[in-house]
Amino acid sequence: MIFICYPKCSTCQKAKKWLDEHDIVYNERHIVEENPTYDELKEWHKKSGLPLKRFFNTSGLLYKEMKLKDKLSEMSEEEQLKLLATNGMLVKRPIVVGDDMVFVGFKEAEWTEKMI
Repeated sequence: MIFICYPKCSTCQKAKKWLDEHDIVYNERHIVEENPTYDELKEWHKKSGLPLKRFFNTSGLLYKEMKLKDKLSEMSEEEQLKLLATNGMLVKRPIVVGDDMVFVGFKEAEWTEKMI
């Protein structure tokens, strides 16, 4: 399992603590130092079953500076994936990737239901 996070993010810290408390083994990956690639994002999006918009860090400064709220609806899925692959700060975190699951953001109830 891969745990993709931004170490300074309080939500990521809570998620990491939750994983550790439940003895879930994972490899940690810093989302800025090792930004998800286009191919990874495309695969995760498909595997997650979530709308692509859920992969964007809509509360992030970069998202707001780029005025993506107004632009995303006009972009193709491919353009959105390419944009996400340019900067880890655009990507919602944490992301947990397992063999048959992808979780975006930390929702304790969902994680408990699906991972424990």
